[in-house]
Amino acid sequence: MSTDPSLPQGQDKVAAVRSMFDAIAPRYDLLNRLLTFGMDCRWRRRSVRELRLPPGSLVFDLACGTGDLCRDLEAAEFNPVGFDLSAGMLQVAHKYRASAKLHAPLVLGDALCLPVPAQSADGITCGFALRNVVDLDGLFAELARVVRPGGRISLLEVSEPSNPIMRAGHWLYFGKVIPLIGGLLSNRSAYEYLPKSVAYLPPVPEVLELLAGHGFDAVNHTALSGGIAQLITATRRP
Repeated sequence: MSTDPSLPQGQDKVAAVRSMFDAIAPRYDLLNRLLTFGMDCRWRRRSVRELRLPPGSLVFDLACGTGDLCRDLEAAEFNPVGFDLSAGMLQVAHKYRASAKLHAPLVLGDALCLPVPAQSADGITCGFALRNVVDLDGLFAELARVVRPGGRISLLEVSEPSNPIMRAGHWLYFGKVIPLIGGLLSNRSAYEYLPKSVAYLPPVPEVLELLAGHGFDAVNHTALSGGIAQLITATRRP
């Protein structure tokens, strides 16, 4: 948990995250493409490939937002179901459904308490939301409950490069440029929060250890695009 006093905790964090994503939902996709120079599309497709599940598998996409990962899952011939805490994000996702660009069911719900039976999913994806949950250990416990033995998880998140020069450039862009552009095109306070929210993430070894402790094997961490993003994958232990 972050000790930064400027970041909300507990239920204050839940309310802040929901309100923030409701506010930025209309231009969320535009900003993602612009601010990552389109790399977010490649990261999502990689996260889908790393599920390594057969076509037709049932995959829950947590914090599905506007449905980006759900659309990639459908393109890979999976059967996704999207869950999100933000009604504003799901409203945008429903527009894709209305235009037949997305077919997945969409559910307003908390990833920490999914309204589904145990061992009901073949796989789970989650894009850029680990730092937004209030209880990462609780999230991993819920993943362990929901994923069947032998099922897979693929968790995409932002990161910081290990290379000092890249890290300095990344800090400048992520901490200064993104809030400026986000403020011009959407909501400045939200895009000021997003870089700061990386502080919620525990060190990578701790995250991997948490997953292993909740019954996941083959836990793997992959740095993407020089370390500005990361992908964590694992298999539910039989």
